[in-house]
Amino acid sequence: MKKRVLESFLDYIQIDSETYEEGNFAKRLEKDLMEAGLEVEFDKSGEKIGSNTGNLIAKLKGNVEGETILFACHMDTVKPGKGIKPIIKDGVIYSDGTTILGGDDKGGIAAIVEALRVIKENNIDHANIEVVFTIAEETGLLGAKNLDYSKISAKKAFLFDTSGDPGFITTIGPAHDTLKVTIKGKPAHAGVSPEDGISAIQIASDAIANMKLLRVDKDTTANIGKISGGVANNVVCPEVIIDAEARSTVTEKLDAQTKHMVETFKASAEKFGGEVNIEVNRMYGAFVIDDNEDIVLHAKRAFKNLGINGETKASGGGSDTNIFNCNGIKAVNLSSGERKPHTLEEHMKIEDLGTISKVVLELVKESINK
Repeated sequence: MKKRVLESFLDYIQIDSETYEEGNFAKRLEKDLMEAGLEVEFDKSGEKIGSNTGNLIAKLKGNVEGETILFACHMDTVKPGKGIKPIIKDGVIYSDGTTILGGDDKGGIAAIVEALRVIKENNIDHANIEVVFTIAEETGLLGAKNLDYSKISAKKAFLFDTSGDPGFITTIGPAHDTLKVTIKGKPAHAGVSPEDGISAIQIASDAIANMKLLRVDKDTTANIGKISGGVANNVVCPEVIIDAEARSTVTEKLDAQTKHMVETFKASAEKFGGEVNIEVNRMYGAFVIDDNEDIVLHAKRAFKNLGINGETKASGGGSDTNIFNCNGIKAVNLSSGERKPHTLEEHMKIEDLGTISKVVLELVKESINK
């Protein structure tokens, strides 16, 4: 099992699949899943967002009664993710240092595919199983946002898309707002007639100085991520563009923080006689799942069967887990084993690949009516 899942993982990461270019990888997964006995189809999401494939949706009909469960990962990788050359050293898989490894999220994919192969080869009892491998997760969860949910019947989903040792169960994830702020001032010669100008930089500085930022409270964060603008040292700045964000696991707190940021920018613009335009986008909603809910207990039982202590945690980032929960599917995010994702130092332990495959099998076994 461990040998084959390693071979699959090494194959998978050497198939380029940067965001919007997941097509070749999707074809390979279609082949592997069909060989494991699943029915496979693709939705039309790629046509909507500009990818060369859609989300992969696969189903395995159960041979016993039980609860339908969904396993999910994303097929795309961040850049630089082309021409990955894996190197194995002391039981750990690395890239050659010029690219990412792609364990995010191909470690989870390889583990799911391996578990499904084992189920077929050993005729293991199972209820209905559904699999979704999404596109364009890394650029705003676009695949999950455009997934055809009418094709999904499961009400419980296990995603494998968080780093760290097997055993972590992410049960809390924040809602996320982005703000695109354009501040308009008035240009003037800074040495001859500065009083005729309105400095967009001064407006921005005043607003930021009066804004609650970074760790706002235990549930909420906010950040000014990027500022650009200005013409020259001797010109009163006529325009500044700011990219900002706010996140919170409590939707009402996010609403309040975003409102505070918007009102602060507007107040500073009015104070100095400038103008401001603000575009706010809700990127995804929050999810908070209690430790005593069935899906968490299900995951903990699966881990316990393998001698692993299941431990819940919160995440400060977003994943497809947010989108599944917002679409009526109770979902938690489990470790896919990668370390240092999105970096050239990304790596993954061979042992973890085998362990995560076993976790998938135990989750399947725990879905059977007993």
